Amino acid sequence: MARPPASGVQHALRAGDYEAVIASVGATLRSLTYQGRDLVVPFEADEVRPAHRGATLAPWPNRVVDGTYSFGGRDFQLPLTEPARSHALHGLATWLDFEAIDKGPDHVTLAAVIQPQTPYPWRLVVTTTFSLGPDGLTQSVTARNESDEPAPWGTGPHPYLVAGEGKGDGWTLELPAGQVLAVTPDRLIPTKLEAVDAEDPQRFDFRSPRAIGTAEIDHAYTGLSRDDDGLATVRVTAPDGTGVAMSWDAACPWVQIHTADKPDPAQSRLGLAVEPMTCAPDAFNAPAYDYDAGLIVIEPEASVTASWRTWAIA
Repeated sequence: MARPPASGVQHALRAGDYEAVIASVGATLRSLTYQGRDLVVPFEADEVRPAHRGATLAPWPNRVVDGTYSFGGRDFQLPLTEPARSHALHGLATWLDFEAIDKGPDHVTLAAVIQPQTPYPWRLVVTTTFSLGPDGLTQSVTARNESDEPAPWGTGPHPYLVAGEGKGDGWTLELPAGQVLAVTPDRLIPTKLEAVDAEDPQRFDFRSPRAIGTAEIDHAYTGLSRDDDGLATVRVTAPDGTGVAMSWDAACPWVQIHTADKPDPAQSRLGLAVEPMTCAPDAFNAPAYDYDAGLIVIEPEASVTASWRTWAIA
């Protein structure tokens, strides 16, 4: 029996001018194209996924500071999966192998179980559907708590969007967010929520579309402006007018933006990470902050869902 590639079983989807490949490990968006043009930074099927590129993040997105949190009167220590900063990063599902439970030419539904374990003693069934259509790629994530106690929860995706030719410096970003979460420069620990034009608007305020330039961003935003349908939309465009957009509803009141700066210039700023999140960084420690971190608590036998859509700007 042939073994699957390093990123797991491959699920190729197609609808009109869109094509996508979903890898089973981490329920990962491995590639997304429109008329052959990359909308996300891809990687090879038989390549170990670079960090969390395209992965589905659960049961928390972003970081839990020091990997420690308290819930239901108990204290927990998560594995420190971001050792350079000593945090627990992006949840427990990113290296799980998700099983396809429904599949068609333009969609696939994958499922995995987060089993009870010492640092997170709840059983959650995580189901995610990727669906391609004329309006792009929609992903939804549902968690069902199959434990006898309430469980803390958060989720989000981790794509690196590609506007077109070149790197992020020359792309234009439109980000309808009025607040940014300040963090420490070394460990990215949240400190305070502030207006995007309060301290460094050239770095953080993209409410009016403008070039990313040399701005280095790895921050969470909130205070999102939404359209009449309740959707917040981020747009990234290249100088030739091509681009990519991503939208989500009120299930995700936060979004992480990362300019993907790397020590190696050849690997730096290849895409712009746009990560809608149901909660803020370190939401498992929500009582420590003076703002609403958005932690979701799922009651036994209950379910919650969040979704987002990515599409091409032609």
